Amino acid sequence: MKNVFNVLIVPVFLLFSFKEGNNLVQNKHSETLTAKSDRIIYLFFKADKDQSGNAKITLQSSKIANGRLKHVPSFERDDVRKGDLVITLTGSDGKEVGKQLVKDPFNPELEVYEKEGISRHKASLQNTEFSARFSYSENIQSVKIEKATDDGVLLLFTQKL
Repeated sequence: MKNVFNVLIVPVFLLFSFKEGNNLVQNKHSETLTAKSDRIIYLFFKADKDQSGNAKITLQSSKIANGRLKHVPSFERDDVRKGDLVITLTGSDGKEVGKQLVKDPFNPELEVYEKEGISRHKASLQNTEFSARFSYSENIQSVKIEKATDDGVLLLFTQKL
């Protein structure tokens, strides 16, 4: 009886230990896939105004880093004010991959501490730098920047990545 019990129990333990090891291999493989897709793309821009006040934007650099965005920025069309920039990433299929709002980089709002307390003032800049970050996707193909104006939006910049 003892021998029959050992003959039946040993294969059952071997079977379950093999399945558990196989699951560990599958879990490591799925972790590798998710870790590979958890990346962030950083885009660094420089903007200059010419004599007539028109903005010229250049992409200084782009970097891809491991990580995941904790907060995915979103905005409503009602949040867009005159001078704000809307940065849009487009995929290879022509669809929008991501969109982000950058408050007017040429007129940032600064906090000033005075005797009366803290107040806010708008600064006027001729050149500035700004950045945006998005969740990275393999099919990102281009970036587009539009400026909000009284008449709608004005396309300022388009570049393939």
